[in-house]
Amino acid sequence: MYIQFKYYQIILDNAGSVVPGDGQDGTIMVKFASRLDGMQTSGVRKMFEMAKSGSINLGLGQPDFDPPKEAIEGARKAMEGGKNAYGSVFGVRELRDAIASYCSKYTKGLTGDNIIVTVGGSEALNVAAHTFYEPGDEVLIPDPGFVFYRPHATLLGAKPVTYPLSQENGFVPTQEDLLKRVTSKTKAIVVNFPNNPCGSTLSKAQRDMIVDIAKDRDLVIISDEVYDMIVYDRPHESFLGHYDKLVYINSFSKTFATTGWRIGYIASPDPAMVEKLSMVHYYTVACAPTPIQYGIIEALGKAMDFPKRMLKEFTKRREVIVKLLNEIPGVTCLKPEGAFYAFPKVDVKISDMDLALKILEAGVICSPGVSFGPAGAGHLRFSYANSVENIEKGMAIVGKVIKGNRK
Repeated sequence: MYIQFKYYQIILDNAGSVVPGDGQDGTIMVKFASRLDGMQTSGVRKMFEMAKSGSINLGLGQPDFDPPKEAIEGARKAMEGGKNAYGSVFGVRELRDAIASYCSKYTKGLTGDNIIVTVGGSEALNVAAHTFYEPGDEVLIPDPGFVFYRPHATLLGAKPVTYPLSQENGFVPTQEDLLKRVTSKTKAIVVNFPNNPCGSTLSKAQRDMIVDIAKDRDLVIISDEVYDMIVYDRPHESFLGHYDKLVYINSFSKTFATTGWRIGYIASPDPAMVEKLSMVHYYTVACAPTPIQYGIIEALGKAMDFPKRMLKEFTKRREVIVKLLNEIPGVTCLKPEGAFYAFPKVDVKISDMDLALKILEAGVICSPGVSFGPAGAGHLRFSYANSVENIEKGMAIVGKVIKGNRK
């Protein structure tokens, strides 16, 4: 098959892949940036693309709730009121002040000047990476961990160095594992608690241990705390207020079930860091969507009971899914302390990727643990952002598939 491109022809095989050419006979080879070498689509995303209609979705990382009506009304009024132009690079001032007030439960020292409103937590992570990572740097990232951490380092020429989160240690890092991975090239450590995919949280002592290592080795801490309002059995221990070289990242996607609105933020106690981060943010997206920010302002002012109601429902679902998973022979599942993911270890004769595919064929979407890093091998991630009825139906199917593939 040939596609005419100006005066050249790009040859594609039957699968649509580019066939290398040498420039003879009018053919050329499309050459991509070398930083893309080895990059692959997330295994989580692949599962969604392969799912058949009617599948029970226990893979989706978003709350199955509509945003609070106050947020929707606030965004609508802003749109109808003409607030549709570009906004400040830093974000709407009223929102930044409201975010600083929200963060006062962790630290009293922030004002709106310490806040940058971003296009979701994902852009915030990307901004942090571009602000600090350079070729040759090493960056500590959790394994298993959110699928963006490793590619962000790799795309910028930095080396992602993984530290393990094992089920045996409650999916939190040990001091020994962190210290033996820090070198003279280490620039930053990425932490994510409550954790995706493991559902783990940190105690005060564990957080302070990480802070002490960062202080001693002069590291930047990039703390992804987007699930800070979904914590079950003990208070969330934030890094905010405990370290100056901190990029604190949060999002309203989980707090107010506004994943598609794409509003997150960065906070840092260091004005110089805020200045540099805002520069990268500007050259990435210019500014966050203006009218949507007004919706979040309304939610922060009038709907702070909303995340509490979600947490109450997630607590019920957590009990159901953990109980049903642990009743399946060969499955061991810790009770998540935060977020809305169960990350069981599964004893079967096939890989977790193959097992997830078999479960998908049977009608349930989940994520293979290896998609979140090599240490996730042998695990599956189930999101319980779905109804109790669907969780029960899904676990019945999962149990049958696992029983048919036991060692």
